[in-house]
Amino acid sequence: MQTTLLQTFLSTPEGEEADRILRSCVHCGFCTATCPTYQLLGDELDSPRGRIYLIKQVLEGQPVTQRTQRHLDRCLTCRSCETTCPSGVNYSRLLDIGRVVVEGKVKRPLLMGLQRWGLRRVLPYSRRFAALLGLARLVKPLMPSKLKQKLPPAVVAASRPESNHARKVLVLEGCAQSVTTPNTNTAAARVLDALGISLISPENQGCCGAVSQHLSAETEAAGFMRRNIDAWWPHIEAGAEALLVTASGCGVQVKEYGHLLRHDPQYADKAARVSALAKDLCELLENEALDGLVSKEGARIAYHSPCTLQHGQQLAGRVEAILSRLGFDLTAVADSHLCCGSAGTYSILQPELSQQLLKNKLAALEKGGPEQIATANVGCQLHLGSCASRPVRHWIELVADGLESRATSVKADDE
Repeated sequence: MQTTLLQTFLSTPEGEEADRILRSCVHCGFCTATCPTYQLLGDELDSPRGRIYLIKQVLEGQPVTQRTQRHLDRCLTCRSCETTCPSGVNYSRLLDIGRVVVEGKVKRPLLMGLQRWGLRRVLPYSRRFAALLGLARLVKPLMPSKLKQKLPPAVVAASRPESNHARKVLVLEGCAQSVTTPNTNTAAARVLDALGISLISPENQGCCGAVSQHLSAETEAAGFMRRNIDAWWPHIEAGAEALLVTASGCGVQVKEYGHLLRHDPQYADKAARVSALAKDLCELLENEALDGLVSKEGARIAYHSPCTLQHGQQLAGRVEAILSRLGFDLTAVADSHLCCGSAGTYSILQPELSQQLLKNKLAALEKGGPEQIATANVGCQLHLGSCASRPVRHWIELVADGLESRATSVKADDE
């Protein structure tokens, strides 16, 4: 694609990057075939190729309108197009750049702007988020049915094993996950403890920065990234072998710290090291001896692979391989490459499109009659769980259940 970006923008790091990405696009349109919003709306401007043209026009100085912003807002950033693209176009990064530029040129309606500001002020801060959820649960009887449906149930956090193994792995607690599904990391700690690995949760860490990053507040996102790096760095220097991220949405963000902070003279090298150490659970477990772990024999599971895992981190099929290896019966799921509609704050900001995608995804997941639905990201888990007819859990919880089954079996044999 030929470009004539404004020179004032082209002379910036973001301008150089955007120009490089735009020039890698060859207009082939393969991306439209796997784009969830294009499938729903049938509008070229709601496809990756159409949005690329819109961003190109903006960066070349053409007029920017609320219509431009609306088409960019509708993108899920699911990155399915990146998996499909034969030219390797880094669409998600171009979208981030384009959204920031458009955000500076188009004034949003007051309520819409307040909504996005409120999400950035609450979601990344676990205490604020927990307080708001607690308040919402108190007034739940007064809520409209649609809001009640979205409110996640209260969960009591179980205790984690105390261990001091030679092998040590850091873990990101996250913001939303630490409040709504705290037992995801508890289950991970129990499984890793059984494998001789200690899980370390450093103090002073927090949100990975993804909420701010995808709401066009990149400076704010960088602040979250630096804070986490500072919290993790002493443990990295002490020899932690990996940084475990059990929410795949956060995992994508952490793996991109090195790129996002590459121009920061104080943090560039540390950020690159952090990104190299970041691992999803499947990357950590797939090379371990899992003989001591068992599944509920014959348990039928429908697995939803989050977009951030299969497209963002390019780890498609890896969780499924582990679950099959442990004896779970995985049901077939049609169109498994398509987004469930959660997509971070998307389910809040684009509720109609999100609900259409959710309905389609649950139909595909429940068709095989599974006992439970498993996934690898807190957002997907909560979104699917809001309407699913069966339990939706993080897949590591199912694996941790096997530890209990094994312990019960051993106890019975001893008696």
